[in-house]
Amino acid sequence: MFHLDPKQAVLDHVSSRAPRSGGRDLSPEAEAIIAAPVEKTMSATVIVGAAQAVEALLLAATGYAIYWLYVGHTPIFYVPVILGATLLANVLINAARMHKVSSYRLGLLQIGRVLAAWSLVFVMLMVLAYVFKASEMVSRVWLAGWYLVGIVLLVAYRMALRALVMRWTAQGRLKRRTVIIGGGKDAEALIDTIRSGATNDINLLGLFDDRIDERSPDIVSGYHKLGKVADLVEFSRRTPVDLVIVSMPLSAEKRVLEMLRTLWVLPVDIRLSAHMSQLRFTSRAYSYVGELPVFDMADRPISDWNLVFKWVFDKIVALTALVLLSPIMLATAIAIRLESKGPIFFKQKRHGFNNQLVEMYKFRSMYTDMTDATASKLVTKDDPRVTRVGRFIRKTSIDELPQLINVLKGELSIVGPRPHALQAKADNMLYYEAVDGYFARHRVKPGMTGWAQINGWRGETDTIDKIMQRVNHDLYYIENWSLFLDLYIVVMTPVSLFSARKNAY
Repeated sequence: MFHLDPKQAVLDHVSSRAPRSGGRDLSPEAEAIIAAPVEKTMSATVIVGAAQAVEALLLAATGYAIYWLYVGHTPIFYVPVILGATLLANVLINAARMHKVSSYRLGLLQIGRVLAAWSLVFVMLMVLAYVFKASEMVSRVWLAGWYLVGIVLLVAYRMALRALVMRWTAQGRLKRRTVIIGGGKDAEALIDTIRSGATNDINLLGLFDDRIDERSPDIVSGYHKLGKVADLVEFSRRTPVDLVIVSMPLSAEKRVLEMLRTLWVLPVDIRLSAHMSQLRFTSRAYSYVGELPVFDMADRPISDWNLVFKWVFDKIVALTALVLLSPIMLATAIAIRLESKGPIFFKQKRHGFNNQLVEMYKFRSMYTDMTDATASKLVTKDDPRVTRVGRFIRKTSIDELPQLINVLKGELSIVGPRPHALQAKADNMLYYEAVDGYFARHRVKPGMTGWAQINGWRGETDTIDKIMQRVNHDLYYIENWSLFLDLYIVVMTPVSLFSARKNAY
C-alpha cells in the first residue's frame, strides 16, 4: 500500500489548502448528487466477519450438542477436537473464497464448495485419528452425526445468508458510493469492467479529472465529469464517498502522487485500478471490488470492525465516566450558578468528522456577556473574560466533561484529535490557513482527549509552531491508532492534567 507520511506532508506544505465547507463552487451535476437522498450502507468487512463468527458458532455448538445428547456428560477430550475442526472448516471455507459478500450471493456453487470443505475436515479428522491411533477414542456415531447434521445446518445457513445478502443488495445497502479519478478512454474501459463484474458492489457517482481537452469529455459511458480532482475534497465533505478508484497507468507516478497529496485529507479508501496494467502479478498483489482487481493505495482510518470496537469503547467509557464524575459535574454546575448569572452550559460549534459541524457542550467558564462562540480571540493567561470558577475548571479540564454527552450522541469519541473552534487563530491566521493538510485531522471522529493533549499540547495554540505540533501529534494518532493506544491515552489523561498545565488557561 502507498504510504504518504502525514507529518512530512504538513511540514513540507505539499498539499493544497483545503477549503471550508461551501467554499468551492461545484458543477450542477455534482450539486444534484449532493442534493439527492443517500441510502445507508453496510460494511462488507463487518458482514463477512459476523457471518464467519455465526457459522463457526453454529458448527461448534452442533458438535457439542450431539456429543452431550449421545454421551450425556461434559465433553472434555472432545473440546479441542471440536474447536480444531471448526477452525479448520473456517480456514478451508476461506481458502475456497466462500467468505466474501460476492460469494454469499451464489447459489449451488456456494453450497458445493462449502460442503466440499466440510467433508474435507472429516476426512482429515479420520486420517489423524488413524495416524495417531486414536480411532477408539472417537465415537463413530458422534462423528457421523456431526457431519450429517452439519451438512443440513450449512445448507440452511448459507441459503438464509444468501437471501439476506440478496435483500441488502436489492436495497442498495451493500454498494459503496464510488467516484473515478480520470477520464476518456481509460475511464470508459474501467466503467465497462465495473458494469460486467461489480455493479452489485459499486454505486458509481461520476468522474473527476483535471484535463479539460478532448481526451476527457464531459460524459463518459453515461457518467458526468463532476469537476477537477481538487473539487472532490469539497464534494466528499458534502455527500458520503466511500471509495475512490484511480484510473491511471502505473507509469503515471507523478500524477498519482499529486492526486494523493490532494485527497489524503479525506476519510475514504483509495484504489488504483489494475484493469489497464499490462503487468501481471500474483493474485495476492490485488484486492478486489466485486470482480474488479485493484491496488490498495490508502485506506480509510479506523474502519469496519475497528469502528465497531471503538464505538463500544466510547460508550462504555462515557457511561462509566458520567456515573463516576457526576458528583464533580453537579458541584461544578452549582458553583457556576452561584458565581455569575447565565446558563450553566456553553454550546459551541466546531468541525467534526469529515469537516462536519458539531455542537459541543462545555461548562460555561466566562461571564455571559463576554462569551465568544466562535473563539475569534484565544483565551490567555489572566483573561478578564474568565470567571474564578472558570479559571479552575479550564485548568483542570472539568469544563470539558459535558462532552461525554456528545460522545453518547455519537458526535465525539473519547479519544481523537481535539476539535477546534471555527475562528480559532494562530499568529492571526485561521488554523487551516496556517497549516496545510490541517483538515486531515478530520479523517476520524474528534475526541475529548488525544495524543497531543497527553504530550503537552493542550490549551492555548497562539503560534503556528504550537498548532503545527498539535496537528503532527493528531496525524500520528490517526496513522497509528489501536484500541490499546486509546486505552493508554485515557489512562494518561488525568496524569497530563497535572504534568502539562502550562498552556491551559
